[in-house]
Amino acid sequence: MKIIISPAKSLDFEKELPTKGFSIPDFLSESKVINDSLKKRSPGELKSLMSISDKLAELNWNRNNSFKIPFNADNARPSIFTFNGDVYNGLDSFSLSEDQIKIAQGSLRILSGLYGLLKPLDLIQAYRLEMGTKLNVNGSANLYDFWKNKITQKLNEEIKENELFINLASNEYSSVIDKKELKTTLISPIFKDMKNGKLKIISFYAKKARGMMVRYILDNNINNEEDLKGFNYGGYSFSQPESDNSNELVFIR
Repeated sequence: MKIIISPAKSLDFEKELPTKGFSIPDFLSESKVINDSLKKRSPGELKSLMSISDKLAELNWNRNNSFKIPFNADNARPSIFTFNGDVYNGLDSFSLSEDQIKIAQGSLRILSGLYGLLKPLDLIQAYRLEMGTKLNVNGSANLYDFWKNKITQKLNEEIKENELFINLASNEYSSVIDKKELKTTLISPIFKDMKNGKLKIISFYAKKARGMMVRYILDNNINNEEDLKGFNYGGYSFSQPESDNSNELVFIR
């Protein structure tokens, strides 16, 4: 099984790591190319490019100019223990066992505007660069254009024909994958909550549920679609009537 998730804007470089293991991102040379482009931009240009505040623009200007290769355990940190948003709260990566971390390293991938495709233990340095940012790099119109073929090809190298591939990333990030060229079909779980008498996707809850589903998969050694439908963390349950799209599994509460 393969699983993809989105990164998070919030980062944690302080909490004690539960493991000393790490790996190096596959696309670090491409990350440097992107960073070289970002380093040319002033805080004001970053503010406009990313639609962020003056304070965040200054912070990320400093981050861009502090980017340094090679990565090591002193200047970078494993991605799964660094991203700190709703998905990662649901995943609760710091409580994973060593065996679960090993399994995640083989099956879980994190999409990233700067790093392309990350394994959980891949080292990253502090950054902010959403996949939807309209950044021109080396003749590419935007980051989708820059990354699409590279990420799709890498995923095809890793997955087996018709292997179960679970998309728990946001549309902004999963759109970077060329689904027509992918060796297998992406199955996208959808999480809906009852609000005012209607089932709706509520962003905060849906993000956390994506992380909880990753944790459910790791906790229960899930490797097929039927077992995935047993997901019940956070009070969710699979709804066959809501799952009218063959590539979507809808969970409700």
